[in-house]
Amino acid sequence: MQTITIIKPDDFHLHLRDGIALSNVVNHTAAQFSRAIVMPNLKSPVVNTEMALAYKERILQCVDEKYNFEPLMTLYLTDNTSVSTIKTAAESNIIKALKYYPAGATTNSDQGVTDIKKTYAVLNVMMEDSMPLLVHGEVTGDDVDMFDREAVFIDKVLTPLVRDFPELKIVFEHITTRAAVDFVMGSSDKIGATITPQHILLNRNDLFKGGLQPHHYCLPILKAEDDRQAVSEAATSGNPKFFLGTDSAPHARSTKESSCGCAGIYSAFNALEIYVEAFDSLGKLDKFEAFASQYGADYYDLPQNIEQMTLIKKEQDIPDLFPFGDDEIVPFRAGGTCSWQLKK
Repeated sequence: MQTITIIKPDDFHLHLRDGIALSNVVNHTAAQFSRAIVMPNLKSPVVNTEMALAYKERILQCVDEKYNFEPLMTLYLTDNTSVSTIKTAAESNIIKALKYYPAGATTNSDQGVTDIKKTYAVLNVMMEDSMPLLVHGEVTGDDVDMFDREAVFIDKVLTPLVRDFPELKIVFEHITTRAAVDFVMGSSDKIGATITPQHILLNRNDLFKGGLQPHHYCLPILKAEDDRQAVSEAATSGNPKFFLGTDSAPHARSTKESSCGCAGIYSAFNALEIYVEAFDSLGKLDKFEAFASQYGADYYDLPQNIEQMTLIKKEQDIPDLFPFGDDEIVPFRAGGTCSWQLKK
């Protein structure tokens, strides 16, 4: 039986929601990851340190006592975020980054930034304080094809941003295209990127196999096979610019399987095993520990975890559903299998 033992990893891009939904999902992550960068796009966005501290406490209250899990908190950048907000965040040592959502780009992003130049004073302070900016890399104009949003964002927003703030740490979140891979590889070591399991494994054909597949719908949307191959190669390359971020995004089944389904894939239940399966299928298991457990921590100037964990190449069934508040949630690969599992 094949096994792999690694430093316990971290998830550098995670959605946990709030209330009873939070309590339904957080322990799936805590069972696999030591820490997680928690997204701030709640229905009432987390826009200051006080709100982040309160949210962190709500998260910890839902974590089973058998897990040693630390949520790493972020703030939601808006047109009105102040310099004093950033200074307070930096002094707190609790806030690890700010998240930039172009207004209207994805779930709960309506209060996001309408023009990145409106935040330049704030970005200058972030650069001085080495506070990373996490970018949802898509433009939102109706004149841009859905599948071109990331590439246009690189040209119209990210390239000028890097030029104007060369020392600002920027994480290009959930990259999906060859253009994004090339941009990150061609940039300074201030630029990193997270990669999701779905963007390693799926292309846009998977949205339509056997009919419309709402549980494969996420933003940024799945791209062409050439893009998937580029993202997969980046994840398994051993390049420290690329690290694990699931972008696990829970939505109730009723809101996914609807006439206007929500964007997001829920992978938290067994994201780690799915990543390992993908690396194994490419003959790159030797690259996995660094991708999952080292590169992200190094980028965020965090100590690497001490605890280790072992995964076994043994097939497991993936449940069809989990409870989610008053509804249900459908996990990635629901009703299917994964060829790896955590050693109990």
